[in-house]
Amino acid sequence: MIRIAVEADAAACHAIYAPVVKTSAITFETDLPGDDVMRERIVARMAHHPWLVWEENGDVLAYAYAGRFRERAAYDWVAETSIYVHEKARRRGIARRLYGVLLEALRLQGINQAVGVITLPGATSVAIHEAMGFRAAGVWPKAGYKLGEWWDVGVFSRFLSEPQNPPTAVIPFAQLVASGRIQAFLAEA
Repeated sequence: MIRIAVEADAAACHAIYAPVVKTSAITFETDLPGDDVMRERIVARMAHHPWLVWEENGDVLAYAYAGRFRERAAYDWVAETSIYVHEKARRRGIARRLYGVLLEALRLQGINQAVGVITLPGATSVAIHEAMGFRAAGVWPKAGYKLGEWWDVGVFSRFLSEPQNPPTAVIPFAQLVASGRIQAFLAEA
């Protein structure tokens, strides 16, 4: 089941994220944030952008979220996306379904472009983004240092809708939730 994250999901999200922080360059975060920080991230992010989880039998097996791409107001219609799947739940199509729902939630908000930032070579991350319709938009060479080496970062983008001129204001995620539109969509997902 795909649902909107709640504060109580912080520990499960952190459990999924911790091995990625400790053993890979998928994220450039080097210190574990902990459950309390993860809880703060969920709450803060969901005022404006979605944070969704995939739950089975009471266990959170994956989460996906979006956030501002850049702080300047001109970037309001672009969101950076992230997805993490528990190692025991990979290769089951969860990422594709969860990511699809995240992208649709962004579209419902009026966001017209999603951006994925991927540590390269990142074959798995590149593959899921390409499968979801993202296209390579550029590479930052040697952008981050982790685990004793420098890593390139690829930027992938996907239009969710055609940008309008002038654009309409983006609907904050909390407002979309309050309207009931996202719950109706999730019930069908």
